[in-house]
Order: sequence, then C-alpha cells, then structure tokens
Amino acid sequence: MSATHRRIVLASRPAAEPSVDNFRLETVPVPTAGPGEVLVRNHYLSLDPYMRGRMSTAKSYAPPQPLDEVMIGGTVGEVVASNHPGFKPGDAVAGFGGWQEYSVVGAAGLPMLQKVDTRQVPLSAYLGPVGMPGITAWFGLSKIIEPKPGETVVVSAAAGAVGSVVGQLARSRGCRAVGIAGGRDKCDYVVKELGFDACIDYKAAADAAALDALLADAVPNGIDGYFENVGGITLDVVLNRMNAFGRIAVCGMIAGYNGEPVPIRNPTVILRSRLKMQGFIVFENPAIVPWAISELSAQVASGRLKYRETIAQGLENAPEAFLGLLKGRNLGKQLVRLV
Repeated sequence: MSATHRRIVLASRPAAEPSVDNFRLETVPVPTAGPGEVLVRNHYLSLDPYMRGRMSTAKSYAPPQPLDEVMIGGTVGEVVASNHPGFKPGDAVAGFGGWQEYSVVGAAGLPMLQKVDTRQVPLSAYLGPVGMPGITAWFGLSKIIEPKPGETVVVSAAAGAVGSVVGQLARSRGCRAVGIAGGRDKCDYVVKELGFDACIDYKAAADAAALDALLADAVPNGIDGYFENVGGITLDVVLNRMNAFGRIAVCGMIAGYNGEPVPIRNPTVILRSRLKMQGFIVFENPAIVPWAISELSAQVASGRLKYRETIAQGLENAPEAFLGLLKGRNLGKQLVRLV
C-alpha cells in the first residue's frame, strides 16, 4: 500500500456556474485506522447533482461543504484495515468516503458504512441503481407518486441515474412510462434499451409551446404522476398536462442549481387539478432503504433493471466529470474509477 494518496478539496465557492478552479487536488499521507475505525480503499466515486448545492452557503436541507476539506461523495471500495469487529479486510463496502482514494471511517460514520454483496450485483451498481439514485427513484415513485396500473408516469432527466430507474419501475408496476431527455441518442436509449413507452427530446423543442405539443402527443390521456428532476420550463409544461389528483415527486431542480430563478408560471393549476406536490430527501426516510434495496438488487441481478455508467478514469478527472454531469453530458450514472 502506498504511503500517500490523493484527495480533492473545495478550494473556493462558485459565484455562479462552477469551474475546475473551485477544486484543488492534494497528495497527503494515507490515514491510519485508529481504535474502532476502518480504513477503506475507495474503488469508485459517485458524482451527483446534489453536490452543486453543497458547494454554496445558501440555506438548504444540509450544511454547506466546508472549504479546504474533502468534497463529500458516495463511494464503494474494499476494507484494507479494520479495528472494528463488524468489518474485516477484504469486505466490499459502500459509504461516503468522499473525493479521495482512501478514507477512514470512525464510530460516527460506521452506521453509514454498509457491507455489500457483489456475487450478483457489481460493486459499482451500489452507487447507481442499487444505491442512492435507485433508492431515490424507488421512494419518490412508490411513496409519493404511488402509481396504479394503467396510469401514465412522466420523468424528467430520464436518461440519468435516477430517472432511468423511475421509468423502469413504473413499467414494472403496469404504468405507461414517458421520459423527457436531452438529445435523440438519450431518447433512443430510454425507449429502446430501458423500455419506456415514449421519450421527448426537449432539445428538439424551440420553446415551451413546442415542448407542450411534443408532450401532448406522448400523453394522450394526460399525466397521473410526475417525477421532477429539472424544474423550469419542463415543470411548467408538465403541470398543464397533469390529470386531476395527480402526484408530483420533486427530487431535483437542476435548472436552478447555479442560482437561476425557477418560478412556476401558472401555480393555479395546482389548485385547479388538486395536485399533490412533495419534495423529499431520501435518506430522511431510512426505514424504506431495506425494502428498496431488496427490490432493486433483485431486479439488477435478474437483468430486469437495466443501467449504464459513464466512468471517468482517475481522481484528477473528477472535477471535469462533475461539470459535465451538471451539463447533462453523462448517460446513466456518472462515476469516477479510483483504482
């Protein structure tokens, strides 16, 4: 094992759109596991849109990422040293090791360090369809949208790590699944590989009216459930196609992650159609995690739940990969391979 490893810290806060200059790559000694601690060699790092919000000091559901400290992030890897009876060297684990090659997990973090079974589910999948994105999709769909067979469920960012799972789960529950994604290639992937019933390429729409026309063709019977990842014009257009008593799970608002306003232009439709619209943070609901993982892992192991990964090689490429994620350049789950 090397005496040093690399990590990336937040060097400065972006004023608007983030850049690689907001991050700093450092080489430091590999930490040592103390009493009751576990040392993990991280194999994959997860990059997720929520990280953009943590880079800011704006009021949020979680405290901001501290400056000059390792960027927060989900990881999977292997235990290389353990002074805790619950873990041994060689264990495959998932946790929040951050943007670094090695991480020490102490008593406070051990509840979030979980052993994972890689016999049927690949290690990296525990950061995607069987990890936080998949659990997020499962919760928003199952507990907020609560789809019924025959209903229509629409999901934005449908080719991403969360949206791709939402649509497949909706189909497995007997629903018509319609995605919204950016680009013909992404829409082809969503329909031909993931099995959605339809996908709308928002980049092919010149304005809100054109997007509405595309959506109208895809949802002739209206929309019963909507999984929101984007906000902005997309949300406005979907709201006007919602059926009475429709349900909306608000997972993300990537259209406003750099401080742009994302107003709802016609909020009266929420009352007129008696809509339920609920934001959620999945890990505020820990009781559902075992149920979600049970279904998701079984579907991945059987091949029924399909997924793709966009993988950047090497920690040094994490900032560029993260910026690409925010611009929608990834297909499926964005990861960084650290080994």
